[in-house]
Amino acid sequence: MSRWPDTPVIYEIGTWPWLTGLSRRYGRPVTLADVPGEVWDEIAAPGIDAVWLMGVWERSPAGLVLAQHNEDLQRSFREALPDLAPEDVVGSPYCVRRYRVDERLGGPAGLAAARAALRGRGVRLILDYVPNHVAPDHPAVTLNPEWFVQGSEEDLAADPRGWFSAGERVLAHGRDPFFPPWPDVAQLNAFDPGLRDATAMVLGDIGDQCDGIRCDMAMLFTNEVFARTWGRWVGPAPEEEFWPQVFARVRARHPGLVLIAEAYWDMEWTLQQQGFDFCYDKRLYDRLAHEDAGSLRKHLAAGRDFQDGLVRFLENHDEPRAAATLPGGRGRAAAVAIATLPGATLWHDGQFDGRRTRLPVFLARFPDEPDDPESRDFHRRLLSAAATVRGGDWHIVETGGWPDNPSHHDLLAWSWRDGERRHLVVINFGGRPAQGRVEAPWPDLAGRSWELADLLDGRVFTRDGDELAESGLYVDLPPWDFHLLTFR
Repeated sequence: MSRWPDTPVIYEIGTWPWLTGLSRRYGRPVTLADVPGEVWDEIAAPGIDAVWLMGVWERSPAGLVLAQHNEDLQRSFREALPDLAPEDVVGSPYCVRRYRVDERLGGPAGLAAARAALRGRGVRLILDYVPNHVAPDHPAVTLNPEWFVQGSEEDLAADPRGWFSAGERVLAHGRDPFFPPWPDVAQLNAFDPGLRDATAMVLGDIGDQCDGIRCDMAMLFTNEVFARTWGRWVGPAPEEEFWPQVFARVRARHPGLVLIAEAYWDMEWTLQQQGFDFCYDKRLYDRLAHEDAGSLRKHLAAGRDFQDGLVRFLENHDEPRAAATLPGGRGRAAAVAIATLPGATLWHDGQFDGRRTRLPVFLARFPDEPDDPESRDFHRRLLSAAATVRGGDWHIVETGGWPDNPSHHDLLAWSWRDGERRHLVVINFGGRPAQGRVEAPWPDLAGRSWELADLLDGRVFTRDGDELAESGLYVDLPPWDFHLLTFR
């Protein structure tokens, strides 16, 4: 397969509930080994570059028992699935017992068949890796206890929620520094040389089976964060950071493998510098969900080298459904933004259809929800249009207005140019009509007449190049409306 595109579009699928839904749809058990071709055709729609099959690895029986007896988890399960049955709870995909495809999903042969089906359609495959922790019944807990954060009987007595007994040893439960420990996992030690060697080996093995790896909570394994969280028990940090040391070996084995970091706490740039190709842009998500155009404009002022390494999203398996948190016009305006900015775009299975229930990752079945054909049509048109837009030079574009009309402050605009292909995106990211002038993004517009075709609704506007060059493009947009214009 050819090299990854600079601005890949990724489609995340929760593998287990997706296969359950297909089994109900076709009236027979469906695994990764025998997904019908027409389903892969639907997934590999024009504009999709990669599919992330989330949750394919072998889940922990011990973790499942804990989930079945955790009242908080059970409550969240029933909120998502009011008709919850015992067989619906299959355990967390982030409580990994082995990095081997779960046989109930089709096993390694099933994954190979799925990858071949995607590759035949020009689509890449992304899989997960969880660096911070493993299941309490992972073989390494017994065979390689030195890979884990170890404590004492005194630690266990003082904090029984944070520690557990594993044979003759006391090990820490996995955690990040801002939340209580996760009771179903054992904390790995990022400073241990043996763990670093094992991580490089496992990532290489995963890379044999896919084209990209998404690393869960990647910032937890930077030296600074890990030392702040566990320094008392693990000693001083080594001279070399975890990720660069591991990635040097992984890339020697798989030079074309794309590495994606789930990243928070404004650590995207740090992780990019440590070798990740893309990092979650959680800051953009928060601003799209809760802030205004001015806040977004400041975020997008960062350099292109930073922007190109970000993953833009409106939902994923950890976030609420966009249809619930960003309903109506705001959600569509936000979707146009993430689809046309530099970097990678992440869409989530069910997002196009307007699903509103965020499914806990422990569950094997989605609730029945009505589809939203209007939402599906809009997102499919946007997916196709955005695929023709992003390429070449990208620039944020200034907007202006008049002293007695401040509505132009709600306008966001950026341009793309790739040779003779020119595109301009203008979004009214506000709940009131907005009028303003959008600065001409290219100096050679003068002296010609231009047709501006909106790729989303088909409207065509004719504008004089001299006026565009001198005064900019006048726009008048209803609340949360947008233009995705190609210049001809």
